[in-house]
Amino acid sequence: MSTLAVHDHGVAHHDEHGHEHHHNQSFLSKYVFSMDHKMIAKQFLITGITMAVIAMILSILFRIQLAYPDKTFPLLTTLLGHFAPNGRISTEFYLSLVTIHGTIMVFFVLTAGLSGTFANLLIPLQIGARDMASPFMNMLSYWFFFLASVIMLSSFLVQKGPASGGWTIYPPLSALPKAMPGSGTGMTLWLISMVCFVASSLMGGINYVSTVLNMRTKGMDLWKMPLTIWALFLTAVLGVLAFPVLVAGVVLLIFDRSFGTSFYLSDIVLNGVPQPYEGGSPILFQHLFWFLGHPEVYIVIMPAMGISSEVMSVNSRKPIFGYHAMVYSLIGITVLSFIVWGHHMFVTGMNPFLGGVFMITTLIIAVPSAVKTFNWLATLWRGNIRFTPAMLFAIGMVSFFISGGLTGIFLGNAALDINLHDTYFVVAHFHLVMGSAAIFGMLAGVYHWFPKMFGRMMDEKLGYLHFWLTFIGAYLVFFPMHFMGLDGVPRRYYAFTEFASMQRWLTVNTFITWAAIMAALAQVAFLYNFITSIFAGKKATQNPWEANTLEWTTPVEHLHGNWPGEIPTVYRWPYDYSKPGAEEDYIPQTTPFSQTMSSNLPHDFEDNPVGLEEQNKFTSTLKANEEVK
Repeated sequence: MSTLAVHDHGVAHHDEHGHEHHHNQSFLSKYVFSMDHKMIAKQFLITGITMAVIAMILSILFRIQLAYPDKTFPLLTTLLGHFAPNGRISTEFYLSLVTIHGTIMVFFVLTAGLSGTFANLLIPLQIGARDMASPFMNMLSYWFFFLASVIMLSSFLVQKGPASGGWTIYPPLSALPKAMPGSGTGMTLWLISMVCFVASSLMGGINYVSTVLNMRTKGMDLWKMPLTIWALFLTAVLGVLAFPVLVAGVVLLIFDRSFGTSFYLSDIVLNGVPQPYEGGSPILFQHLFWFLGHPEVYIVIMPAMGISSEVMSVNSRKPIFGYHAMVYSLIGITVLSFIVWGHHMFVTGMNPFLGGVFMITTLIIAVPSAVKTFNWLATLWRGNIRFTPAMLFAIGMVSFFISGGLTGIFLGNAALDINLHDTYFVVAHFHLVMGSAAIFGMLAGVYHWFPKMFGRMMDEKLGYLHFWLTFIGAYLVFFPMHFMGLDGVPRRYYAFTEFASMQRWLTVNTFITWAAIMAALAQVAFLYNFITSIFAGKKATQNPWEANTLEWTTPVEHLHGNWPGEIPTVYRWPYDYSKPGAEEDYIPQTTPFSQTMSSNLPHDFEDNPVGLEEQNKFTSTLKANEEVK
């Protein structure tokens, strides 16, 4: 038998005599078309960060329009050309900015950037696998994502601009190419991009699921997996089941746009001319979109939940509170997320009985979310907390999840939602509970696993600056929007100066815009820290955070195959921190129970055949030694 490991300097085949035979890798095979899961994780991360910066710039552009709707900025014409004539963003391009900002953030940053990065990095390392089940499919999933990103951004180069039907692309704006400038070529590119994106997600998701189910190391049963792996595994299951429905909806939309069908269109009059469509319903598209769209919310937030759980346990030096409850709540969220999509559609004329069913399931899904929240707080309670930048971002994630989640109870109630639907209240809710919470979970993961990815440490002081400016900035941006929404201010409007009732909010819009600019500038500190630390950061030790999980048993210098020799055996769960009787405040998963006799407890051996076998062997050896004496 021969094993395979790929070192930084090339491929190394270990034969049965232990000799290595090296074959140098080219630049393309090592950095570009890499099949090493760790390199693919870096590709997803850097592409995701780039897309996030672009989406942030788009948001600043439309925030300037909302803060100063009657002012002209000649610089905008210089930057945007015919999209900003006479120094003001055009009304059509404003809708395009909102659409592409939302699309990039939801799909390209919070779905692919978050899951793609951490599923690729952590799944093989934390379950004890050499690589993914299919490294080639893994490479393809990144390049389909990259292709989707390029196609989405290329829509800014077409004459009439990118898609402008909102990130939900409801018909008829998305189904009639002549409805508005952003309904033409830009919308076609949006649809093509999303099909490529879904192909990427499916290839990644199938890979993640099969790797977790089939490639765990000896002793790594499901109840010894870290919560990060549970979260990423269930996220992949959600994606594999939900994303194909979006493709079905998009294919029917392409038929309506190009082949004269009427799946989503009926009785349409365009510029005074009746169109030859009949029998279709735009509500059908909403059902198809939100059948993906609501599981998508959990595809975004569950990896952040898993990452934050891991970071909080490591940095509070305590076992995660209620491990089994945390796993069951993730499973509960996964199942329930498929039967709540209708709460996005209370205003569509839905049958009130059906609306009541969706309302009840929506309120029920708050229960597993609350279980997770209380367990995080209990993990922090009386912990020996180390306030690393990763820990601060994980705590910030919990803060946003609580403050944004509470408003979800308002919107899940049909009677209230009918008044609040399509107002700034909804914008505030999902930017806190999904946008900010998921971004903070992602940043916690970047700070925590940066040493594993790049072999160096990030600067802590810049990390603290980044956290506080971003945390304060996000609340200053999104919290005031709740009050605008309660006053009935609608979202996606180009300017509020036309309505006397909304003019009072102009000063608040100005305040929000400057808060957004402050939060955007805070990301410069992060980008500087991230880029300089890759090349000049302090060199990392093998286990800088004194964590228990398997990834910290691999060498700092990357090798393809992760472990130079045999893959370690797992004996215990990943959260043995501050265990009474133990010599140190952490016990890695690879430490046999025979080495920790002073801290072993009876329940350590429940459903633990490897640990029990090892304990029995150790006990029988002790007895044999006693008999010899």
